[in-house]
Amino acid sequence: MQYQQRLDEAERRFEELTAQMADPAVINDPSLYRKVSKAQSDMVEIVTKYREWKTAHRDLEGARAMLADSDADLRAMAQEEILRLEPQLADVEQQLKYLLLPKDPNDEKNIILEIRAGTGGDEATLFAAEVFRMYSRFAEARRWKVEVTSSSESSVGGLKEVIALVSGNKVYSQLKYESGVHRVQRVPETEQQGRVHTSAITVAVLPEADEVEINIDEKDLRIDTFCSSGPGGQSVNTTYSAVRITHLPTGLVVSCQDEKSQIKNRAKGLRVLRSRLYELELEKQQEKIGAERRSMVGSGDRSEKIRTYNFPQNRITDHRIGLTLHQLNLVMEGKLDPIVDALTNFYQTEKLKEQSEAA
Repeated sequence: MQYQQRLDEAERRFEELTAQMADPAVINDPSLYRKVSKAQSDMVEIVTKYREWKTAHRDLEGARAMLADSDADLRAMAQEEILRLEPQLADVEQQLKYLLLPKDPNDEKNIILEIRAGTGGDEATLFAAEVFRMYSRFAEARRWKVEVTSSSESSVGGLKEVIALVSGNKVYSQLKYESGVHRVQRVPETEQQGRVHTSAITVAVLPEADEVEINIDEKDLRIDTFCSSGPGGQSVNTTYSAVRITHLPTGLVVSCQDEKSQIKNRAKGLRVLRSRLYELELEKQQEKIGAERRSMVGSGDRSEKIRTYNFPQNRITDHRIGLTLHQLNLVMEGKLDPIVDALTNFYQTEKLKEQSEAA
């Protein structure tokens, strides 16, 4: 198999790391133990899959050898085993190719999720609230934590805008293809004649930047405090707990009023600001990448219409990969797995093609 030497080296390294985790010198150094444990954990999936491939390969070779046996029943059993093992081996090989692709350095990160109502007035705000609920349900199923930093409600109970921090295991890897324009087609509750209306919202998924990646100088910030608005009890409108942070060099503005504590709001606001500055850096890097490659890996351009939610037909369509499912009711309950998996497989396949063309 192609890449077998790389896989052998990965397995050896995995075994070394596993042995180190039992070494008292490593166990007694918390910082070193975390580092070794993280490195070992990152390799579990590929080593497990490689060992699965080796077992299937060994069994297939044994079955092929049995084809030369003089016993007709054994030869028939061997043929059945070959028919079972060949597609299994091919599938495992394909999965190993995906696992060997260069990792997106942001895949392990938490995200800043931003949802804003676009065209469609009140109906767009209602849909924005439903989409935020959809992502919240998806996160809940994965035991991720969702923290709202700021939100703005419409008069009909929808959301003009909501910004949230989503933290957990490999959040960005699951949601990085969600950025773009999400279009909804349905009959609004206020529509008297039963006509289907089209509205839109924008979704942005930003990888949360670490402090070491984006260093923010205090002198570049203007921080204003104001009284929070909205639900939260009597103290909300009487204390200056809400925070507005302006990054003077770029003009970026972040507000946070979800917490009653000004210190907590400031900390959350800085997390959002840091991630937006990180996104600006990523965009600068992408400008250096050719248009062809950028389209292959997916630019995450939030101005691109990526998906249509058609309620009368219970249909959801992702326009980038031509995927249509008649399961909109399930998707709106947070069951996004078929779409997330299809997008991941599509972009991984595109990267494989790009890699083979470059070889």
